[in-house]
Amino acid sequence: MYPLATRSSTPPLVRERSIATPTGAHNSALGASAGANITGNWNIDIENEGGSGESNTIRIGEPAKPVGPNTMVEQLRTFIAGIRGVTTGNANAVPVVIDSDGQPGTVSSSRRFKDEIKPMNKASETILALKPVTFHYKSDSTGTPQFGLIAEEVAKVNPNLVVRDADGQIYTVRYEAVNAMLLNEFLKEHRTVQELKSTATTQEAIITQLKSAIAQQQNDFVATTAEQQK
Repeated sequence: MYPLATRSSTPPLVRERSIATPTGAHNSALGASAGANITGNWNIDIENEGGSGESNTIRIGEPAKPVGPNTMVEQLRTFIAGIRGVTTGNANAVPVVIDSDGQPGTVSSSRRFKDEIKPMNKASETILALKPVTFHYKSDSTGTPQFGLIAEEVAKVNPNLVVRDADGQIYTVRYEAVNAMLLNEFLKEHRTVQELKSTATTQEAIITQLKSAIAQQQNDFVATTAEQQK
């Protein structure tokens, strides 16, 4: 364990090369060379050199980088206690996602973050070619049944619905996009059903009118026949 080094507006406390540069304020670092690149303010770096010029950023661990012949250093897994099984105190929680740079965050849906907004129309029809499957994850010792899609098959239908890893290999499906496309297809079908119901209602009204007219004609015919037989 390397000691903690912090930086306030006074000259920094440097241990084990943590926060080795003299600029910036209110920074904290833990680990060898942690925060070595910091020049901004209010950063926390744990076993990470930090970014020059950035502020208000937390970095934990290092992305893959060579440290010697045929040797790479990086963190491959993360375990955090106190999350699973714990319900948030506020009922406004949002899902957390992570991008290819390792930055966690949330997906914004507000209009102010978007441009070129237009109806989806027929763009969602490609999902009708998707083939849902059942499967088991190879790493799952419990053998829990799973339900979903095979990313490689999805890419054949619509390459924009998959995400690739750092090596360019197909990795996962953008299920949030699939859900939006499913909603669009559902709404299209719903409109079709509503139109059919409206047509059926109109036809039923016409049939009722025709039945009434025929019944009236029959009554008139019977009355005319009876009058003629007198």
